[in-house]
Amino acid sequence: MIIGPNEQIELRVMALQQEHQDLHYIIDHLSEEIHPDQLRIRRLKKRRLFVKDQIEHLKSNLIPDIDA
Repeated sequence: MIIGPNEQIELRVMALQQEHQDLHYIIDHLSEEIHPDQLRIRRLKKRRLFVKDQIEHLKSNLIPDIDA
């Protein structure tokens, strides 16, 4: 079975959305600790933001260009 470029992008978006959700859960869990590792949390938040940006970029590639 051959998948097209749009399907590949959609699969990548779904994988990134799962990673974003996982990072959100981990950050919340670490933040609830008595002595949270702020450096680790900060790094995870940066990664989560990077993943979110990738998702938005890929989603924008799925929108067809409209000639004006």
